Amino acid sequence: MTTTTLAALVPLLPFLGAAAGLLLGRTAPGFVRPVAVLPTVAALALAVLVAIRQGGGRAIDSATELTPTGSVPIELTLHIDGFAALVAVLVGVVACCVQIYSTGYLRDDPRYPSYAALVSLFTSAMLLVVYSGDLIVLLVGWEVMGICSYFLIGHYWETPEARAASIKALLVTKLGDVPFLIGLFALGTDAGSFRITKVLGTVATGGLHHPTLIALLLLAGVAGKSAQFPLHTWLPDAMAGPTPVSALIHAATMVAAGVYFIARLLPVFEASSAAMVVLAVMAAVTMAGSGLAALAQDDIKRVLAYSTIGQLGYMTGALAVGERGAAVFHLLSHGAFKALLFLAAGVIIHAAGTNSLAAMSRMKDLRARVPDAYWTMTVALLALAAIPPFAGFFSKESVLGAAEHVATGHTEHAPGAAGWIVLLVGLFTALLTASYATRLWLLAFRGHGAEAPDHGRQPLVMNVVLWVLAVPSLAFGLTYGVLPDWFDGHDLTPTLITSVLGTGLALVGGLVTYGAWRHTTALAARVPQGAVVARPEADAGPVEAEAIASHAPAYGEVAYAYDAADPGRLLLGPLHRHAAVGFHLDAVYDALFVRPVRAGANLVRFLDREVVETYVRGAGALPRLLGAAVRRAQTGNVQTYVSALLAGTVVLAVAALLVATGA
Repeated sequence: MTTTTLAALVPLLPFLGAAAGLLLGRTAPGFVRPVAVLPTVAALALAVLVAIRQGGGRAIDSATELTPTGSVPIELTLHIDGFAALVAVLVGVVACCVQIYSTGYLRDDPRYPSYAALVSLFTSAMLLVVYSGDLIVLLVGWEVMGICSYFLIGHYWETPEARAASIKALLVTKLGDVPFLIGLFALGTDAGSFRITKVLGTVATGGLHHPTLIALLLLAGVAGKSAQFPLHTWLPDAMAGPTPVSALIHAATMVAAGVYFIARLLPVFEASSAAMVVLAVMAAVTMAGSGLAALAQDDIKRVLAYSTIGQLGYMTGALAVGERGAAVFHLLSHGAFKALLFLAAGVIIHAAGTNSLAAMSRMKDLRARVPDAYWTMTVALLALAAIPPFAGFFSKESVLGAAEHVATGHTEHAPGAAGWIVLLVGLFTALLTASYATRLWLLAFRGHGAEAPDHGRQPLVMNVVLWVLAVPSLAFGLTYGVLPDWFDGHDLTPTLITSVLGTGLALVGGLVTYGAWRHTTALAARVPQGAVVARPEADAGPVEAEAIASHAPAYGEVAYAYDAADPGRLLLGPLHRHAAVGFHLDAVYDALFVRPVRAGANLVRFLDREVVETYVRGAGALPRLLGAAVRRAQTGNVQTYVSALLAGTVVLAVAALLVATGA
């Protein structure tokens, strides 16, 4: 079987699994789990075989025209280079882990069949994006992922949080998809083709007429899909969905699609220096803002959500300095340890007996309760904090090293300003990342909150998946010497200066957070047991206060731990209340977009009810009155009709006489 045939089967198998799962969900529920898992495992096996055959060498291309369009052709095209081959393997690994994990996590969920089918469809759409060599076909996978995310985030539709989060995710990403679509059409028109290789050939010959405009339009879609500033606000709210869905979205699909898209079309963006600087600024604001917000969150999944936003900022930062090898290296590394973080959080949430939320301030020394999650999450947090020799260290340092090369003028792939922006903010974010990672570990596994009810041991498959993902989280970074053969040949070896600075700042962030935790823990110990003091609702915004109050009933009157033993509140000081609500960006959107749209809708409703409807009622009333008058004249009495006829004749005669006399 040829490599192109194998590659075509990779996205097709999960799609067939999704279709079969939807058909068998009601008629043969016993087959749902095998149908969910086996096609995804088969797709992973084929993706690995395709990667082995591709071998990091020359790209594999195959194309057939879908239908004659009369102008710019649309083709069903495969384009598999080293980037595509390895990203497809990542998608397959994470999707398999999520499907297997979900068989235990959602074993009692009545809507598991539709959930598993949507996860398979989600996986198929991302694989289509990865392998596609035509921008329109890529767009199909791009949009299918958007609708799948809507349904999966809203899986617990009984809760208002899930319903609101699913709608928000759909609307915010579609806000970016509109200019993205315009940019794709403009790019295809300029290049005369939607085929990626022909587009890149046009860029290489200088045939792109509007590079800045096209790049900025495409960046809007990337900001929405990959949750970059200012369209990142949907991702923290998306935590209302099942935890395995969060792992899939954050590690291997959806948010990774935007980064991968820029990596595929990086020359288009490099054709405009202004676009590269905009990309660098977007990455910098995203990294710093998400790091501060993560340090203020209490829900464990929201911390990880803001962490994902920040790590994606590193990837877009690498792209802003023209180093797509470092960006995809961090994408692969991040995919492993972020999937592990979310699935380990799922074990913690499962132990707490809730669907999707777990307040870290309410946790009490979970090391003994969830030992597998404790050890594997420790590995993943060390990788996230970029501590050597864990995977995150090598991939993050490749980003910082690339930024340092651009900043110091050693390469001209991007403007020097972009290099300095990414380098300085990236180092600051390294400190913040280690700080919130340390805080999460301390509050989750060494916290002094309330003792949650024991819901028994987790299903074995959940813990097995954690240990499987712990291996690449620990060791994948060591492949930095092999990956250049797959990634344009650019060196990914960590540089001395950025390695020392980045690791040193990470250690400082971790140690300072540990010291703050010791201090706040000592203060909390002085508070009488059961007392409720310094409740944060008093100085919190309405969103934060509501979030705090929503957790209080489950843990009784020990909510003082949130305020007294949280090192994030001490470290951020007055900034904490703003960081906890995402620096009020949702409030800004509410003022700029939501309220004006609602006001316009109310105006339209008023005009429809009071003006248009009044006119319609009046237009109907006049004929009704005339009809009533005519109906009264129809008495059925012949004498009345003859009298009216004679009266009319007399009137006409008099009128004729007057006319004649006047003449």
